[in-house]
Amino acid sequence: MGLLSDPNRRRALTKLLTRLNAPICVVCYMAGVAWFMGLAFEPFTLRTYMSENAMGSTMVEERFPAGERALATGKEFAAHKRKAGGMPVDWLVKTMQARGLEVFTQSFTRTLPFPDENKERYMVRGTNVYGILRAPRAPRTEALVLTAPCSPGNSNNQAVGLLLGLAQYFRSQIFWAKDIIFLVNEHDLIGTQAWLEGYHHTNTTGMDWSPLQGRGGSIQAALSLELSSDEITSMDLVLEGLNGQLPNLDLANLFHAFCQKISVLCTIQGKLQRNDWDTASGYSHAVQTMSLMVLKQASGRPWGDHGLFLRYHIEAATLRGINSFRQYKTDITTIGRLLEGMYRKLNNLLERLHQSYFFYLMPSLSRFVSIGYYMPAFGLLALILVLRALDLWVQLGAAAPRTEEGQVEAEQASSPGILSILTPVVISHMTGVALYTLPILSQDTAVEHFPVSKTEAVVLTAIAIYTAGLALPHNTHRLVSGEGTEQGWRVLKLVAVLYLAVLLSCTALINFSLGFILALTLVPLAAFITPHVPKVLSAFLMVVLSPGCTLLFCVFLFQELQEMPVSLLEGWVLYLSVISQGILDHALYGSLLYPLLALLVYPCWLLLWNILFWK
Repeated sequence: MGLLSDPNRRRALTKLLTRLNAPICVVCYMAGVAWFMGLAFEPFTLRTYMSENAMGSTMVEERFPAGERALATGKEFAAHKRKAGGMPVDWLVKTMQARGLEVFTQSFTRTLPFPDENKERYMVRGTNVYGILRAPRAPRTEALVLTAPCSPGNSNNQAVGLLLGLAQYFRSQIFWAKDIIFLVNEHDLIGTQAWLEGYHHTNTTGMDWSPLQGRGGSIQAALSLELSSDEITSMDLVLEGLNGQLPNLDLANLFHAFCQKISVLCTIQGKLQRNDWDTASGYSHAVQTMSLMVLKQASGRPWGDHGLFLRYHIEAATLRGINSFRQYKTDITTIGRLLEGMYRKLNNLLERLHQSYFFYLMPSLSRFVSIGYYMPAFGLLALILVLRALDLWVQLGAAAPRTEEGQVEAEQASSPGILSILTPVVISHMTGVALYTLPILSQDTAVEHFPVSKTEAVVLTAIAIYTAGLALPHNTHRLVSGEGTEQGWRVLKLVAVLYLAVLLSCTALINFSLGFILALTLVPLAAFITPHVPKVLSAFLMVVLSPGCTLLFCVFLFQELQEMPVSLLEGWVLYLSVISQGILDHALYGSLLYPLLALLVYPCWLLLWNILFWK
């Protein structure tokens, strides 16, 4: 404090920071990237451990015997599904009732803002069927959920069969202290959203659904099951939920512990765990696994039916069976024993899962990176914005003419007018509002005048508005008479840098992965863009590092990390699909990625673009 309170020392420190500002910024950027890459190195991570005492031991004996019967039930379900052309509601109701459950149905209707061409649906009508196994020795104030989506075609029939087999087996047990709800939902996430809104008496998305006639207790945890083969190579754990939410780490630890106990091959991000962390290939494998989790979390979309449970503070995950034709095979009976063991442990919970971490990254199922380890990587990038803001502030103070008494002169010929600063800020945000609202509002008009479908109209309109923002500096100069001052762009850049710093910091607190990816691309632009740099090269770099191109690069990187590389044309088609899906996710489930990019990140980038072409 003495260093800052002494005017001479404070002035010397300020001069040092301004003189070495650019080198310090470069070092901070390189250190931030290196810190993040080091998180995948096993000695720098923590070993997973069970924090909840009630689930600490796996010393329970799993006895589920009815794997073959579950497969037969799944085939019967598939036959009735083909016959009904969708969810076989009547058959499911009778089958669940025969297993001693209290069975209820819920119908729902949802009109999409524009057709979902990936799944060929626009007006969605469906029915959820769920059965409740009441706790025989408890006041029925808490519940657990096991859900299996009714997918089109031959997908997930085995999961529904196993769900019904577990319901019959659980009915014969007397140690349940929580209600167990067996849910078969139609139309994947839309059906899950309707059931959750009905269960909690909320309606946040404008969906039409019938009230639930039967309810259990407060839901403590949920698992979503996805199986599409009679034999499973490995079980993949899916954690990423809506807006980057993750379940309590103890749920992942419980899954890993039981997989080890009953010898089930388990994966995360579809990748097996390796022990050769001290080799280049082992480290590369860990980086790929962690990067896949970062990209999935940054997307903000739920990667399984469990993702919508998390917004209701219900710890949930999706268990996805993978059949990759390896020699190692696991039958349905073993998967049933895995689920039995997990539910028996969850049944022992005396309170909600809370002792372990909610913010983490996982380079493997046995190692994790906590928030205290990965936030410094973002902090080093955010520090660059603080340093640049300090440098701009000092430059503005030094440029102001002063009298002998040290007071700033009232009349400054070079001071920027408020209109020259306010105009680009207002126009940038108006462009962002147009990008957010016009694609859906103008889809009918676009279809009338151009030979495109409604989905194509929405996506192409969004791209057109995004591209039209490049003309913002020209429009700004037409609205502001005269040329901007030298101090004008500094003031505008100071506003943009502070705006970006606050925006990225708030984003990283909610969704670290999204905040870090945006910081990687936007911080260098905000730090070094001025009107005096080479225009053509700088404009090219700004476009390459813009939010839209960052999304395009992430699409190609995601496919590459999944070992499913695509050509340029295939990648472009996938990119258009990602845009339409992002807009749909916002309208259907409340995903925040699209409004964040359109209303905040894109206008901030436009301010930097305006600084580059400042006159």
